[in-house]
Amino acid sequence: MKTAVIITGGKQYLVAENDTLKVEKLPAAVGESVTFDQVLLTATDKTTQIGQPLVAGAEVAAKVVRHAKAPKVTGAKVKPKKRYKRYFGHRQSFTEVTITRIKTR
Repeated sequence: MKTAVIITGGKQYLVAENDTLKVEKLPAAVGESVTFDQVLLTATDKTTQIGQPLVAGAEVAAKVVRHAKAPKVTGAKVKPKKRYKRYFGHRQSFTEVTITRIKTR
């Protein structure tokens, strides 16, 4: 089984072929193929390649499944004794991708 550690959106993800994961929003249409070229580590059953900091020639290909928003996260600001209250909500956008291929050197 091939696995890899990739960087996208400032976060690191441990992925394997046919995995589905949610990453920060990507500028790609649904059904398009995207390539992650920032690969920190690749591993198969017999070999492991660790990058310094990236593995040269390694790529991870993925297909965009959908774009959506995460559930709402709410918060509040309160200043005691000043009659100040502010409530807010935020929904983070994300892209769901399916890993199709992990290419090692």
